[in-house]
Amino acid sequence: MDVEGSSTLSGNGAQSVESRSRPVRRHLDDAVYQFTQQNLPACKPVLTPAWVISMFMLIGVIFIPIGLLCLYASESVIEIVDRYDTDCVPDNFKSQKVAYIKDSSVTKNCTRYLKVPKYMKAPIYIYYQLDNYYQNHRRYVKSRSDKQLLHGLKYNDTSSCNPEGENNGLPIVPCGLIAWSLFNDTYSFFRGEYAIKVNRKNIAWRSDREHKFAKDVYPINFQSGFLIGGATLNPNIPLSDQEDLIVWMRTAALPTFRKLYGRIEVDLEEDDLIMVDLVNNYNTYSFGGRKKLVLSTTSWLGGRNNFLGMSYIAVGSSFIFLAFVFLLLHMKNPRLWGYKSILELERHVKLEDRTTAKLQILFEKFGFITEVY
Repeated sequence: MDVEGSSTLSGNGAQSVESRSRPVRRHLDDAVYQFTQQNLPACKPVLTPAWVISMFMLIGVIFIPIGLLCLYASESVIEIVDRYDTDCVPDNFKSQKVAYIKDSSVTKNCTRYLKVPKYMKAPIYIYYQLDNYYQNHRRYVKSRSDKQLLHGLKYNDTSSCNPEGENNGLPIVPCGLIAWSLFNDTYSFFRGEYAIKVNRKNIAWRSDREHKFAKDVYPINFQSGFLIGGATLNPNIPLSDQEDLIVWMRTAALPTFRKLYGRIEVDLEEDDLIMVDLVNNYNTYSFGGRKKLVLSTTSWLGGRNNFLGMSYIAVGSSFIFLAFVFLLLHMKNPRLWGYKSILELERHVKLEDRTTAKLQILFEKFGFITEVY
């Protein structure tokens, strides 16, 4: 008796569980069906001519002021750009620039004078700009070892750094063409008889300093071969503190680029004459490159760049122009809306009778016939 009763209860329990699962399965099937047939609830606006014209006009009215604001912010940035690679070559080497830059016995010192056009509020950022320099070349970009920058000699594989992976049978730290070609021009600034201090700390990204360059890895065997590329590194300073290297190792995507050199943390007055003592070491003459020194302030939008503002203005103007075009087309050829009564009647009328049905409804609604679609 007990066994039969227990089996009966268990059977009823299974049936109840099965009966409860059926609505859930049915609901799931309905959801899958609606998803596959794209019948899920969604916002489906009716794109009437008035709605489209209004939205185009609204987007244009919003974009143009944003573009003007971006242009104003960009134009408020004060920049001083000075190209010095040609003027800093002595007259007797004007036709032999490559020989001049490779001759270590010839002095590379050069003096430039920069006049401040407007008041420049600190901080004033110092950049060096290189033109026609393709840091995005495939072999150049791949010639580095990120694991070596983190682990030093603990990671011995320098095959990715060729041809600057080893020297005299010993690994180079940091290895690769990017580090080997480190920019090595230097700048000193003076206002009158007083030197202007340049802050060269925190010029690299914090994430690069803390996560890509180790604090216990030091330069080893660097620039010690016969062929010297760019700047040398202090072997007593860890790579995480060699911020010139960190800035240079973040390669540029375009052949014209700027990299941060330092910051001037004092204001410069209008018509101030700044004397720059620079050392013209870096070889850009072999490939027709150009070097420029840039002093720039910043705005809430960053440095000077008119592209964003011009883009907003161009898009906003295009939308307003299209809005007027659509408005003229709508006024010239207005389209009759589909009334609900017509749509409901068409479901029950044969195809050959639909035109007659539309005519009848239009006549009843307006008392005359305007146009048939």
